[in-house]
Amino acid sequence: MTQECLLKADIPGLRPFSRGKVRDIFEIDGKLLIVTTDRISAFDVVLPTGIPRKGEALTQISRFWFEMTRSIAPNHMITADIGEMPPTVKKHAAKLKGRAMLVNKGKVFPVECVVRGYLAGSGWKEYRASGTICGIKLPPGLREADMLETPIFTPTTKAGEGHDTPITFDEVCGMVGRKTAEAMRDKSVEIYAEARKYAMSRGIIICDTKFEWADINGVITLADEALTPDSSRFWPADRWQPGRAQESFDKQFVRDYLESIGWDKKPPAPELPPEVIRKTSEKYLEAYRLLTGRKL
Repeated sequence: MTQECLLKADIPGLRPFSRGKVRDIFEIDGKLLIVTTDRISAFDVVLPTGIPRKGEALTQISRFWFEMTRSIAPNHMITADIGEMPPTVKKHAAKLKGRAMLVNKGKVFPVECVVRGYLAGSGWKEYRASGTICGIKLPPGLREADMLETPIFTPTTKAGEGHDTPITFDEVCGMVGRKTAEAMRDKSVEIYAEARKYAMSRGIIICDTKFEWADINGVITLADEALTPDSSRFWPADRWQPGRAQESFDKQFVRDYLESIGWDKKPPAPELPPEVIRKTSEKYLEAYRLLTGRKL
């Protein structure tokens, strides 16, 4: 692709706060500016090749869901409109437009609040072995990619590096307190259930997702990102067929390519060819278009 990628957000005048696999975060006037780059990771390794416009798609999808679900639970978004941000941000509008979000700062709880609505991934493997997911007993006879009538809450640790580890609800209670744990569980499931229903009407199945919550001024608040192809499994609804693995909207082309070349899944990761980059970019943009009815 001829489009340029933003692989690292160095913003003069802004103080770096943290850098993740995809997001570069800055502190400004007691708040945080989250800049979503075009970096992409696979198998927990950040690739040297970016995906054009991926950062815009992720930011705007999160913005869409934050606005839609605010009646269910508060979230940390202040604005994703560069024109409403401080002057120190506005002057970098050419670089940041569409991919920056100003948010309230808080203390993030050390739990990934995973909600599953379909049987897939590690959940499917566990179900085949024991009839459970994270110890939760499920009906017998389910197939891979079958819909779960009632979404289930399957929390994990929030690992800085490597894989998150499944934990029980009682363990979550021990980490954050029962009242907070119940609020995070109940609101995570409620938001997912509403989003699943809406996305299905737009041609997308949200198989599962993960949320992060933070204490912001004493209020349990949805933080980080919301229901994006990076934090969720998105499937095209018109091609859903239980009994097999499903097509996806996110990193499918990337993972398939890396598997096909026999990469050992250890750094350094290989460069991606133009066709894989193009198809992956198109999938992120298509997810935004289907959900919102608009084009980026």
